[in-house]
Amino acid sequence: MSDVTSSKIPVTVLTGYLGAGKTTLLNRILSENHGKKYAVIVNEFGEIGIDNDLIIGADEEVFEMNNGCICCTVRGDLVRIMDGLMKRRGKFDAIIVETTGLADPAPVAQTFFVDEDVQKNARLDAVVTVADAKWLSDRLKDAPEAKNQIAFADVIVLNKTDLVSKPELAEVEARIRGINPYARLHRTERCQVALVDVLDRGAFDLDRILEIEPSFLEADDHDHHHHGHDHHHHDHDHGHGLKHYHDEDMQSLALRSDKPLDPSRFMPWLQNLVQTEGQKILRSKGILAFVDDDDRYVFQGVHMMLEGDHQRKWKEGEPRESRVVFIGRELPEEAIREGFARCIVQ
Repeated sequence: MSDVTSSKIPVTVLTGYLGAGKTTLLNRILSENHGKKYAVIVNEFGEIGIDNDLIIGADEEVFEMNNGCICCTVRGDLVRIMDGLMKRRGKFDAIIVETTGLADPAPVAQTFFVDEDVQKNARLDAVVTVADAKWLSDRLKDAPEAKNQIAFADVIVLNKTDLVSKPELAEVEARIRGINPYARLHRTERCQVALVDVLDRGAFDLDRILEIEPSFLEADDHDHHHHGHDHHHHDHDHGHGLKHYHDEDMQSLALRSDKPLDPSRFMPWLQNLVQTEGQKILRSKGILAFVDDDDRYVFQGVHMMLEGDHQRKWKEGEPRESRVVFIGRELPEEAIREGFARCIVQ
């Protein structure tokens, strides 16, 4: 990692619909002996039911846990709390922000792009969504927030898998993939997931989570597999028992090129795209190989906010290819593909 990104404190945004199990996961993070110290920002301390015996007690907004983690409540403004936490730098390794079950994670995630001081000191590491295997399919029908939480996620913890049958589990996973094919997915009971799978994921380091052709698609052997097409044009079952859902109002679009990109074309194109279509683009991210540049450039975005950085040198023998993903609603797919194509150096 370049010093620019590694010196920043990683921030995990933890989201998920009411009752999915966020609090269980949060309590594990706060009580497990993981040798790390986390600053946890929770929405309303009273409501989320953190075990009181974990708290040493402190002033009104900041609590200390007995394993050294710090807890704050977002009664204040997130930016102000972040400023306060930065004064305690060195006392914790990472920050976790828990959003309310009804919240769209976008405004929380955007805070880490918008405020200059926050951006200088912290980087959005990953959006982690806890989903309830039993009830998610119902929520996707009646709660737009639940759908946004899935679409935004870098990591999805599919919880309560013990409460559903195998076919029901396959069905809910297919629905998740119809909305967001690119997130890492972990099946759990009572949120038993290794904390390394959830925290400090380097969602910014896309190799680790951006599997452009997710492994779940390997079950089908049809030939349009390799061309970076969107696989979700229709419900189809290839006889392998794996359904593909096309979610009516969510799309994902993956672009790749093994030829280098021209940064003087790509950057203005990307900026212009998120300025004009940003409301429709929930999440964007990419690894870029620019012409005459030995460093990989990585970017991620939430709606109209973008952040990007040279990350590290391309490794010996590593394919220098650019990969970009957009997840959103009513994306102007053809225009995006054409715009991207124009940035490729032929």
